[in-house]
Amino acid sequence: MGWSSQTIEMIGYAAAFLTTVSFVPQAIKALRERKMAGVSLHMYALFTAGVACWLAYGFMIGSVPMLLANLVTFVLASIVLVMKIRHG
Repeated sequence: MGWSSQTIEMIGYAAAFLTTVSFVPQAIKALRERKMAGVSLHMYALFTAGVACWLAYGFMIGSVPMLLANLVTFVLASIVLVMKIRHG
């Protein structure tokens, strides 16, 4: 079954939006409460490194949805990671 490039692109944007938006509540909570007891430092360090790799990959293949999603997710995950390091 052949998919149109527009359909593929729309699925990419939907995936980018949904996965990126999922990090907004955690980042907001971290900034507001400055309490990070329930957040694993190792998990967020590994996750942030993985998102950085996805960001590089998206850049290399020229995928706009992947670039946008991973750029925003990287920023949000980095905020949570920094908050975890600072406020443990």
